[in-house]
Amino acid sequence: MRVRPAAAVFVFLALTPAMAAPLAPATLGRPMAVILVDDDEGTIHTIISDQIQAFLRDDGETAYSFAAPSLKLYFPSPDAFMAMVRNGYQPIYRARRFSFGELKQMDGKFVQSVAIVGPDGDSWRAIYTLVRQDDGSLKIISCYLVKDATA
Repeated sequence: MRVRPAAAVFVFLALTPAMAAPLAPATLGRPMAVILVDDDEGTIHTIISDQIQAFLRDDGETAYSFAAPSLKLYFPSPDAFMAMVRNGYQPIYRARRFSFGELKQMDGKFVQSVAIVGPDGDSWRAIYTLVRQDDGSLKIISCYLVKDATA
């Protein structure tokens, strides 16, 4: 598998604020609990699908609305966010088709695998990470894009 450099930078930048936050003593050395709502998987699929559809329509406002506040620190406007996606995430920006794979819960985050066929017909794997916000909503904090080695 080949990791796209832009994707690695994006993941690092998106997670930097979360990594910098100190852990409460009670959470040290133990996995964080994830509270599941009955329809989290459906909600996550809808969020990702709606964002991809917004990319296809060049609807920056809608696509940006699914980004977590920590991600918006690095891309402070819909235009900046869309420029980053256009330049570094072409397979997602102009996906021909996509399907959902495994959903995992790790350290308070939801990690959703998505198989994507890009505009050139190449197969990719996008790994989205979402977190629950204080208001209970789920937002995307990162997306890691890897060329599918099986194609």
